[in-house]
Amino acid sequence: MPSGRATTRPPAGTAAFSARGVTKVYRMGEVEVRALDGVDLDLFAGEFVVLLGPSGSGKSTLLNILGGLDVPTSGTVRYRDHDLSRLDDRALTRFRREHVGFVFQFYNLVPSLTARENVALVTDISADPMPADEALSLVGLGERMDSFPAQLSGGEQQRVAIARAVAKRPDVLLCDEPTGALDVKTGKVVLRAIARANEQLGTTAVVITHNAAIAAIADRVVHLSGGRVARVETNTSRMSTDDLSW
Repeated sequence: MPSGRATTRPPAGTAAFSARGVTKVYRMGEVEVRALDGVDLDLFAGEFVVLLGPSGSGKSTLLNILGGLDVPTSGTVRYRDHDLSRLDDRALTRFRREHVGFVFQFYNLVPSLTARENVALVTDISADPMPADEALSLVGLGERMDSFPAQLSGGEQQRVAIARAVAKRPDVLLCDEPTGALDVKTGKVVLRAIARANEQLGTTAVVITHNAAIAAIADRVVHLSGGRVARVETNTSRMSTDDLSW
């Protein structure tokens, strides 16, 4: 189990996650659903990865296991030198708190709190947080810090959620369909905020999507199908989020 936050991030190019033979089986009565079926995958420190595949391909299940929200039925998942697949609930909670930032399709903001106060909820329990103001400026919301969620657009609310995730300076940022509920223009702004966190903070960013166009902004693209890694592609250069269209 991680025994506290590392004082420095691992060098870029070193393995952040290593998954081997990861299987996840859900049982509903007599029905067995194999969400993951022998996944082997390495994710490297500081890279931007897109997990691409249709609904039911295992993207969210894999993301939840990498983030310590779930554990595999079999196989191993290592974060640096620690075997996440063997940790108990308490240790997984500590791993999530100290190392992982999550961004989901739905923003989960507290309606009665301003953008600044929503972000501060995380900084209050983090070991080495950035100020809420700084996190919001990173995602381009420096002028909207004192606005309540109801006063913000969907894209602005999603950027508050990203600011909340990055404010604790996570080693890993895991994003589950962060643009799924947004139009193209707004989605590009949200992706730009994630890319900025990846580039400026050195955070390993993993974005899952069914939108193939988004793959162009990643360092690597992991294609999932039927609970397996179908192939992995490396982009020789990353497209700017401004040039995306879908």
